[in-house]
Amino acid sequence: MADGIFWHPFRRFREWSGGSTALIDWMESPNAHIFKVNVPGYNKEDIKVQIEEGNVLSIKGEGLKKEEKEKKEDLVWHVAEREPFSGKGEFHRRIEFPENVRTDQVKAYVENGLLTVVVPKDTSPKSSKVRNINITSKL
Repeated sequence: MADGIFWHPFRRFREWSGGSTALIDWMESPNAHIFKVNVPGYNKEDIKVQIEEGNVLSIKGEGLKKEEKEKKEDLVWHVAEREPFSGKGEFHRRIEFPENVRTDQVKAYVENGLLTVVVPKDTSPKSSKVRNINITSKL
């Protein structure tokens, strides 16, 4: 499994596509991070969305089952451009979030070959990072 890392100002983006066309768009609104992932040919049962340790969103797609691949082998293919039918049909995309997200409120849905994952931001006010220290004449 190849693992590429691309650095963004405050997050890591890792991917292994396994020949899949699971392309991702990552948008940020004032209230949420929104991910749109191309998953043509996948049902919701074929996709696994998880939050891993360290605020990492993991999106995995499982390709054709062995029985389905065997059925497809009986056919003579002339062109195979659509995934997961033409290749391994598996992908694994991982994105490390910034700290200000609500991983307990993540929602995902798939429709017409597009997986949408919405990760709300934690908009609660943060305590100030500045802390005054009292100075005394003796320790």
